[in-house]
Amino acid sequence: MIDVQQDIFPTEKLKIALAQCSAVDGNIEENVNRAYDMIEKAGKNNVDIIMFPEKYLTGYVPDIVKSNLTEHTIQLNDARIQKLRQACKKYAIWAIIGTPVKRGEEIFISSIIIDSSGEEVGVYDKSHLFQTEKEIFSTNNEQVIVTIKDWNVGMGICYDAGFPEHSRALAQNGCHVYMGSSLFSKGMGYKESRVWFPARALDNTIFTAMCNHVGKTGVWDACGHSGVWNPLGDNIVDGSPDEVELLIAELDPALLNQARKGEMMLADSRDINKEDYVIKTIVGN
Repeated sequence: MIDVQQDIFPTEKLKIALAQCSAVDGNIEENVNRAYDMIEKAGKNNVDIIMFPEKYLTGYVPDIVKSNLTEHTIQLNDARIQKLRQACKKYAIWAIIGTPVKRGEEIFISSIIIDSSGEEVGVYDKSHLFQTEKEIFSTNNEQVIVTIKDWNVGMGICYDAGFPEHSRALAQNGCHVYMGSSLFSKGMGYKESRVWFPARALDNTIFTAMCNHVGKTGVWDACGHSGVWNPLGDNIVDGSPDEVELLIAELDPALLNQARKGEMMLADSRDINKEDYVIKTIVGN
């Protein structure tokens, strides 16, 4: 574990893009084509890494996945996303691709990670499954940090951000930016996104980013509003509620340094981890 008192910051800025998209449910080929266009646009804007929404390649439709596990899941190095690997290589950009992934007999809600040479270098599987996801999908405890230009980029997927210990574990291990591929719906989903991601940023004095769907996917009416928050929890990029768009933010490492000089939660969290809480119950008359 990196000693959080020894604040190690990147030396140059990181340019990230959020591909706020509308998926065609069950049509991986069309969604790949749309993703290619987004990667191309981001590459022409000299973006370092682009993120897509949760389960973007199939749409957020668990029943579709369950109906045909071969057709509606992706395997690692799947030929159907070769076009995206080629795009990453052509434009020298990393990509986080949200999709159901099949490994062996298990299905995961995953982010496939493609590097700037067009290679699949890893996959992150959603740690915290929503109640309606547990019937179909599996999970594990493997957390992922990707290093790009000296930035440590921690992976999250939607509901993960509702658990402070998830981003805290990544931050304690040197994460500078927490990126969450997501599906948040209108109403309570929007409220959750507006509480969780700024809170996780301030909790850990890190940047956070959330990439959401727009429009209908399955039974969900997505709320859009993909966003980026600085290490004090201030929103610096906010997407529209209903438009497909590419949102770009340039992250400045100087803001990490400034935030941690004033806010000490991350450094002080080391002491909490060294001992268990003791719970004392007091009962009144």
